[in-house]
Amino acid sequence: MLKARYYQNDGSEGKAQALPEWLFDGVVHEDVLHQVIKAYLSNQRQGTAAAKSRGQVKGGGRKPWRQKGTGRARAGTIRAAQFTGGGVAFPPIPHSWRERIPRKVRALARRSAFNSRAQGDRVVLVDSFEFDTPKTKKLVEMLGTLGAEGKALVLTDGAKENVYLSSRNLSSVIVRPFGEESAYDILWANFLVIERAALESAEPSGMDKAAMQSRSRGEPAVRARERAAEQEQAERRNAGRPGHGGKKVGGVKAGAEVQPERKAASESKPKPKAKSKPKPKAKVESEAPPETKAVEAVSGTELDLSTIKLPKVGDMPEFLAQFDNESDINALKARDSRKTAQPHYEARLVELSGPAKGKKG
Repeated sequence: MLKARYYQNDGSEGKAQALPEWLFDGVVHEDVLHQVIKAYLSNQRQGTAAAKSRGQVKGGGRKPWRQKGTGRARAGTIRAAQFTGGGVAFPPIPHSWRERIPRKVRALARRSAFNSRAQGDRVVLVDSFEFDTPKTKKLVEMLGTLGAEGKALVLTDGAKENVYLSSRNLSSVIVRPFGEESAYDILWANFLVIERAALESAEPSGMDKAAMQSRSRGEPAVRARERAAEQEQAERRNAGRPGHGGKKVGGVKAGAEVQPERKAASESKPKPKAKSKPKPKAKVESEAPPETKAVEAVSGTELDLSTIKLPKVGDMPEFLAQFDNESDINALKARDSRKTAQPHYEARLVELSGPAKGKKG
């Protein structure tokens, strides 16, 4: 829950007040803010710029000189764009620059703008603005007491004419009734000064209520799957970069299960690799597919092949050299859908089966 500083009418600072969750939900959508601010600035354009083309300039009906024989470029009218007093090439034409933004997007941008200021501790709450007469000096002193330096947006509880008239001579202060401010007004100001009664009397709109219901339901399953896929892609990209993961063995990132195996292999003398027993392997193959079955790895420790990340095609020979069991290579081959990697599996299988055939002969 976000909080804001609170000041009383006499200028003394009180206890920080909690901001309403329906408006200050802590989520900032930068893409939506960019879209809404861009549309807001586009809607401020009048679109009245105009100029005359060569067909709209008066005169120039006669051909200035004959087509050939003068040595000059051919010309049909002196009102062309290259002549003084001629028309304009591709002149601006009056049109509307207006862009339409859906109400839900505008409401989301407004909440995002409020959250961006609240997260930076730039929201200040005051008891009330008591102005019997317009007084610019009083408003400046009040903003100085609140610590609102630079551009400030003052949001009052309803329309207060004296407060508005007091800020007309200040180029760095904007006064708006709460609820009539736009996302551009909020981002324009460095500090937001909000009247406490305005927040207490404000109620969420239909768009804000719909947003609260969607947040209560949690993240959609589709978005959760997309987020998991994005994280997996980021891990794959960082796997081959120095400083973005653990050690690598032949292109395979060393995890918690592989590191003890490497340590044991470095400390102890090389031992003959134990062959897997046929009965347990047949049992595992019958219970689980090749992608998830556990196989016996180097140094006699069992390693789940489904947890190993396959390296690039160029690193496959070094990677497959670690495995001396044909069933392990077949399991990895079943997982790998890349056509360019299949010849490396076949070559490794031929290497393992070659010596055995020579002995039989």
